[in-house]
Amino acid sequence: MATQQITNPNKTARIAGFLYLLLVPLGILGILYIPTTLVVSGDIAATINNIRANESLFRLGIVSAIAAQLVNIFVVLYLYKLLKPVNKGMAQLMVIFLLLGVPIAFLNELTHLAVLLLLNGADYLAVFTTEQVQGIVAFFLDLHQYGIFIAQVFWGLWLFPMGYLVYKSGYLPRIIGILLMIGCFGYLMDSFIFFFVPDFGITVSEFTFLGEVLLPLWLVIKGVNVEGWKKQTQAVAKLEPLAAV
Repeated sequence: MATQQITNPNKTARIAGFLYLLLVPLGILGILYIPTTLVVSGDIAATINNIRANESLFRLGIVSAIAAQLVNIFVVLYLYKLLKPVNKGMAQLMVIFLLLGVPIAFLNELTHLAVLLLLNGADYLAVFTTEQVQGIVAFFLDLHQYGIFIAQVFWGLWLFPMGYLVYKSGYLPRIIGILLMIGCFGYLMDSFIFFFVPDFGITVSEFTFLGEVLLPLWLVIKGVNVEGWKKQTQAVAKLEPLAAV
């Protein structure tokens, strides 16, 4: 995975941090706020009425979720540039894990589009009764929830190599690296708990997400320790000719 050598690490750090922070409103809108606002647990009729009355909001949720994945692609590429000098293999693993989650999240939005198709009453849906349409809508809404937890496996996995790279870098705070690695296990636990005990009711990642807030804030406000970054880059440059022998 070849990338151009960066000459201004703080510029790269601030772009990565800004894009990472952009994921916060997109994620809250598409994954948390809109679903919890429109979906009434245990009452599919009320849920359908909410979606019909707020179709623009429902569509905004779809767009936000898709936009978040597009931003994710650029976030991980900028972070790869920034962290590659620490360990190229781990940086590549970070990119692979995140990019594996992107198509899953994209395809997952098809379930919400299917809900819109069902509720817009196309002619070919006339064969279904109201109760059948409600059942199918409930199925697609549940399927969307499962899709999120599948994608979340990769949203967690990419944090471990990233946390390791931050911890070992010497130009970013080690504590942030530790918190990112902890965050990895929070997401993974949430996903597997959901699959095994859907009604568990506790979201572990609510207590382990701090690293994902601190890292982008640090990148935007403080950037990196340039001397530390140069030292790491120069050390890698010295080793590359030896590795080629």
